[in-house]
Amino acid sequence: MRELTPRQIVAELEKHIVGQDDAKRAVAVAVRNRWRRQQLSDEMRQEVAPKNIMMIGPTGVGKTEIARRLAKLTGAPFIKVEASKYTEVGYYGRDVESMVRELVENAIGLVRDEERAGVEEEARRRVEERLLDLLVPAPPAFDASPESPDSPERFERTREKMRAMLASGELDQRRVELQLEQRAVPVMFTGAGMEQMDIDFQGMFEKILPRHTVRREMTVAEARRVLFEQQCDALINQDEVQAKAIELAEDTGIIFIDEMDKVVASEHPHGADVSRQGVQRDLLPIVEGTTVQTRYGFVRTDHILFIAAGAFHRAKPSDLMPELQGRFPIRVELGDLGKDDFVRILTEPKGALTKQYRALLETEGVEIVFGDDAVEALADYAFRVNQTTQNIGARRLYTIMERMLEELSFEAPDMKRGRVEINAAYVRERLEEITEDEDLSKFIL
Repeated sequence: MRELTPRQIVAELEKHIVGQDDAKRAVAVAVRNRWRRQQLSDEMRQEVAPKNIMMIGPTGVGKTEIARRLAKLTGAPFIKVEASKYTEVGYYGRDVESMVRELVENAIGLVRDEERAGVEEEARRRVEERLLDLLVPAPPAFDASPESPDSPERFERTREKMRAMLASGELDQRRVELQLEQRAVPVMFTGAGMEQMDIDFQGMFEKILPRHTVRREMTVAEARRVLFEQQCDALINQDEVQAKAIELAEDTGIIFIDEMDKVVASEHPHGADVSRQGVQRDLLPIVEGTTVQTRYGFVRTDHILFIAAGAFHRAKPSDLMPELQGRFPIRVELGDLGKDDFVRILTEPKGALTKQYRALLETEGVEIVFGDDAVEALADYAFRVNQTTQNIGARRLYTIMERMLEELSFEAPDMKRGRVEINAAYVRERLEEITEDEDLSKFIL
């Protein structure tokens, strides 16, 4: 986990997210507190619980992006889940403990990537030797005569010559035959059924299903990729990866629970409302701290950081169960985005939309230049459409930009090379119908 101060964290988030200073400061302090906890004695460390955060604000204002960028910045395992996708235990649907299992899977990927970096050099060496074995198989018996085709000297010279050709890529299209080990998967578990199966249930089936060997012919280039993956897996200590991943998930994991307002029951709960109330009850022990069984072992949730978010248009955070409210002591409100915010979003972040489209069209040899008046016009259209239809925040800019550049994106491959200057007149010409057409539904995501 990177040791960043709150000020450094906010500065990094500023590169990607416009505004919402209160939310940035809140998550920055929460992350720094996790580092501070690691500096404490073992006894005190167990007493310090994470200060979970509740983000309140309309869609498209940056709630998810702040959490996602935060996790990427710190190297922490991160998952985003939607509270409305879960059901109370006993109902058909996903149970809340599955979010912890997904977090551990994410941690496994992070640790495996880290461990893999340390074994890649040895894996490449082994792959080269394996490919040479396929390309220059050793004779059944060596002939002691130096001039014999089956002499050790001739064999080594041929092998070294092939090694040089292999390194230069001259043999990439030559075909070789590999033996691959596969597991038999019953027809009933193929396709979407296998994807929707609980992760732990999948793991159980993977262990008990029989393996069988198949022979496949492929190019050297393809074989190199397959063998590289095999060798990396062979060199990595899987038990160590799992132990590290569980520790990483427990100490630094971040679970972002979106649509928290969707599990608020009405004043007179019945039907689906009962299940919503049940989801809150099931969430409570996870957020308070419990032990969840995963395919890699038991995981404690006591020190996982939970960030909940919701628009809370029809409901209020105070409508949640009091016990659940108490587990989210830090609350921050994210405001609506105005025209000035849209101008900044279009130009300031490292991955701003104008920069994205400029880079995309440069691949076709077409240079597009956005004038200041064009950015102002785009921001104005996005703001006005949000005001007159459903407000989807910054996501509106995606539909506006795509609509404006639709024709240019289509024609770009046939333009060969050129420069297109986009000004306010260009924007108005392509977007004027948005304000003139009373039915704006086709512009809503």
